[in-house]
Amino acid sequence: MKEIMAIVRPTKVTETKTALADAGYPSFTCQSVLGRGKKLLDAALVRGMLEEGEVPDNALGQAVSEPLRLIAKRMFTLIVEEQDVGPIVKLITKTNSTNTPGDGKIFVLPIQESYRVRNGERAIDAY
Repeated sequence: MKEIMAIVRPTKVTETKTALADAGYPSFTCQSVLGRGKKLLDAALVRGMLEEGEVPDNALGQAVSEPLRLIAKRMFTLIVEEQDVGPIVKLITKTNSTNTPGDGKIFVLPIQESYRVRNGERAIDAY
């Protein structure tokens, strides 16, 4: 079993839910998360401008404060069979790609064990 964590834009949640359900993957968790990517500016310049209160209220100011701002995203989590990982990753990528920075990330992790809370069942069928 594998865990797929997909971080996507909030505006793509409904489209992603529908695409997953239509493809036969209706079981997932979706959470509101905050985070940021790797977009970098000179950290010393940013700190200096912020400390001195010199951040202009324009595009430059937004660019300077960007490294410190957390962006709202949504995180889908799915636990699936290993053979389903490729199709799900392709589906999420296709559904969420706008070809611009900020479209998201997908991580795939191994799942060692799974238990059903209701009865403590431990098996592949418990996910």
